[in-house]
Amino acid sequence: MMHYFHRQVQLWGEEKQQLLQSKRIAIIGSGGLGSSLAFALGSSGIGEIHLVDFDTVSVHNIHRQIAFKSGDEGRFKSQVCASVIQARCPYVNVIAHTGDFEAFIQEGCAVDVILDATDNLPTRATINDYAIEKNIPWVYGSVEAFNGQVCFFEDASFRDLFKITHNTPAGIAAPMVMHIASLQANLALRYLVGLRVTKDKLYYLFFNDEGELITQKFGLPKRA
Repeated sequence: MMHYFHRQVQLWGEEKQQLLQSKRIAIIGSGGLGSSLAFALGSSGIGEIHLVDFDTVSVHNIHRQIAFKSGDEGRFKSQVCASVIQARCPYVNVIAHTGDFEAFIQEGCAVDVILDATDNLPTRATINDYAIEKNIPWVYGSVEAFNGQVCFFEDASFRDLFKITHNTPAGIAAPMVMHIASLQANLALRYLVGLRVTKDKLYYLFFNDEGELITQKFGLPKRA
């Protein structure tokens, strides 16, 4: 196994790499953010990854949802994504769930961290409530057009920051999806191996009219 993860072992040693084998995560959503997260984390050596998504692949998904290809239309996203990741890394157990997050909750799967890869505020609010109830950290990510947001939630509450509506995002640039997923994955991976992580700080990233990446950071208050 250590030969497979040679470059990561060079980074943080065999002990931390072995530690990852005992960790379990859930990625909620297997679309743009979700499939990018699955690629980033599914080959890192995390022992168990739960992919949660009730949706099926549509042709308009494929350009930005990197787990899918032409011919996957109509198949469950979580199942397609799980098969791709499992084939890439034999040291991870990838479990596909073809229901929504509330159905996943009912299964009672224990995880160390939850990664949000959804596209709607109500589901994120439910993730927030569940994470608080179970004392599990979660990593929020959202993308729209050429901007995105990321936050590692531990003591703050998503509900305190956002008005929960059913608005859906506008157009999305594919590279921005991968960029935000990369930031989420790095936060989760650092946390899982015991490296320092800045928590409860909202990062807002956007490209200005000249293509310059701007990052703004906002400290979040602890929930009441």
